[in-house]
Amino acid sequence: MDTDRASPDRLPRTLSWPHLLALGVGAIVGTGILTLIGVGAERAGPAVLLSFLVAGAISICAALGYAELSTMIPAAGSAYTYSYIALGEIVAWIVGWSLVLEYSLAVGTVAVGWSGYAAPLLISLGFPAALTRSAAIGGIVNLPAILIIVAVAALLMRGARESARVNTVLVIVKIATLALFVAVALPAFEAAHLEPFMPFGFGKTAGSDGIERGVMPAAAIIFFAYYGFDAISTAAEESVKPSRDLVIGIVGSLAICTLIYFSITVAAIGAVPFRSFADSPEPLALILRELRQPGIARIVAIAAVITLPTVILAFLYGQTRVFLSMARDGFLPSGLTRVSARGTPARVIIVTATLVAVLAGIFPIAEIAALANAGTLIAFAAVGLCLLVLRRKVPDAHRPFRTPAVWVVGLGAILGCAYLFSSLPPRTLLSCLSWNVAGLFVYFAYGRVRSTLHTGAP
Repeated sequence: MDTDRASPDRLPRTLSWPHLLALGVGAIVGTGILTLIGVGAERAGPAVLLSFLVAGAISICAALGYAELSTMIPAAGSAYTYSYIALGEIVAWIVGWSLVLEYSLAVGTVAVGWSGYAAPLLISLGFPAALTRSAAIGGIVNLPAILIIVAVAALLMRGARESARVNTVLVIVKIATLALFVAVALPAFEAAHLEPFMPFGFGKTAGSDGIERGVMPAAAIIFFAYYGFDAISTAAEESVKPSRDLVIGIVGSLAICTLIYFSITVAAIGAVPFRSFADSPEPLALILRELRQPGIARIVAIAAVITLPTVILAFLYGQTRVFLSMARDGFLPSGLTRVSARGTPARVIIVTATLVAVLAGIFPIAEIAALANAGTLIAFAAVGLCLLVLRRKVPDAHRPFRTPAVWVVGLGAILGCAYLFSSLPPRTLLSCLSWNVAGLFVYFAYGRVRSTLHTGAP
């Protein structure tokens, strides 16, 4: 597999480490903390703090693996490409198929989360409420979620550098807004709001409403809050200096976001009883209203509407680059590999945006996030395995960045992701199984016979 093609369809190198750092922070800090903190609190209570720590520790292991592999193999396909090289074609297909699940549903989740913040503002202006939520939760279609995906796709088609510039400005606004939330909510901290700290236990506890509760089930859902750094690895082909830029982008963005998450979660849980914002589509704004700060709440809501598209941009960017790599390897129609005059895979962007817009328009956020996590956990576990396999197969290969304590990190990613995967709701696991069975059918019926490995195509 050629990871450094000299081709007219090669993506231009236009992104440096500040762009990638902003891409990572923009991707990671989003729906996970702005909306899914409520979902996590409903499942774990105040112990959602532990859920964030567990998910963060596993993400750190995966991030270190991505940092080594992305600088060693600077190609656009991320975990799919690493698996192709380390584990073979069929495993790469499964990982690529899982990345399709991750990125597509991640974009859908964030778009629905964005709509949750935008809807009150739109409804106040006379927009029909039934067009702001899916039929599954009493509406008709989530039109704002669809429209924001279309808008971000249009921005991506203008070019990677242009998208990165807009993203960087929005990320600065986002961080300033979250700092404002902490400044207002933290002084209202009351230790009594943390008692009982672990009302639903650590492992799975089935509620009468059918929801699995506990620290680990919550971690399996809010794990969504940490990923996004993997989208940086898909920018390897467009990075000006991959050996430097990718490490700074991946490790730096996760470190920054871990600090942000800890601060916001402590402020939120301590400011009001967790039940008051559990499962709210706009928990931070709700908390501020509970604290009688409606003006600040409105600022946070407006800022979420303005800045959440940075997450959509990062994940949609990542999805298109994975699709591009799979098309180059023959798994998808070759026409998708064409790069436009602006240096973007325009056809892939259009196909991807159409797919995720449909998902965002008809499904509620909790179901989309849980299933997106399943795909991500498969990909992250594969990265941990690729890290260890390549250390054994090619120990002397050039590695601009070497992961410390590699066996601890690799096994931490594999076993941690496997445990979180098992903590997902049964319905999600069944959906993930169905998705992968369908993927294997597509592979044997279409992908395998057309792949460059079997056809001998360059």
